[in-house]
Amino acid sequence: MNSHKNARLTFEGRKLLIERIAVMGLMPAAEAAGISRQTARKWQRRFEQDGAQALLDRSSRPTRTRTTVGSELAQRIEQLRRARMPMRRIALVVGRSVATISRVLSSLGLSSLKALDPVQPVVRYEREAPGELLHMDTKKLGRIVRPSHRVTGNRRDSVDGAGWEFAHVAIDDHSRVGFVQMHADERKESAVQALKAAVAHYKALGVTVKRLLTDNGSAYRSKLFEKTCQALGIKHAFTRPYRPQTNGKAERFIQTCLREWAYGRVWNNSAERTAWLPSFMAYYNTRRPHSALDHKPPASRIHGNNLLQLNT
Repeated sequence: MNSHKNARLTFEGRKLLIERIAVMGLMPAAEAAGISRQTARKWQRRFEQDGAQALLDRSSRPTRTRTTVGSELAQRIEQLRRARMPMRRIALVVGRSVATISRVLSSLGLSSLKALDPVQPVVRYEREAPGELLHMDTKKLGRIVRPSHRVTGNRRDSVDGAGWEFAHVAIDDHSRVGFVQMHADERKESAVQALKAAVAHYKALGVTVKRLLTDNGSAYRSKLFEKTCQALGIKHAFTRPYRPQTNGKAERFIQTCLREWAYGRVWNNSAERTAWLPSFMAYYNTRRPHSALDHKPPASRIHGNNLLQLNT
């Protein structure tokens, strides 16, 4: 029971009041408790009807409330909502306030239009052995000339026209062993160089890349990239258009690189950031626990666990 600070009667005080009424009478007991005769009579009447349990505070919520929305109207509102009609439009159609429509839709779990869309099942897959599938992608990074306003906090301390540089990333589907190489652009020549370097890197680990998955970028769709894949004996596949989830392992690897390397600390310039890349990749591949690998590092899934090569 939550009584306010100036309450004359608590639950124990009400029991004492009933005891005093039985001994002293109604008026003397009310005066002793510092309350009116009507209040004392109210608690006496409640005690006589339901016993000591009736001396507890009752809820102030009414037992019944008037509603202006009947079952037929509620069904009509639900039908309009399932036809993807906005709340304000429904309010105009049925002649009720937006607040009323919002309350009804909330009780139906239809406050958001997203609730009308079926939840697509998450399709997770993993190749059985390293090299069966390699994911590749690129990420544009802002070139660093010197620490600017995001670091110093001074809005006037900005760097104009610094430009961009591009991280070409690759990650093995089974082992999650990653590879990153920096280039000045994301054109087909840079993409081909990154692919060759990645294949050589995994080959040094005893892994032969058999299949490659990329998005539909112009560099990956180029004839040069296609001929390179053929020369390396790699079968190249593409993701569905506007469906980056298909290449989700590469997307997630990029997010980790951004958070823990590219923008994880203050760099004096881009050259310093690039110089730290091998150290970060050695940490990622050999020591950083991966949730999809039972919190073990990617190196744990490479046959032979060639830590020497992974640290280079």
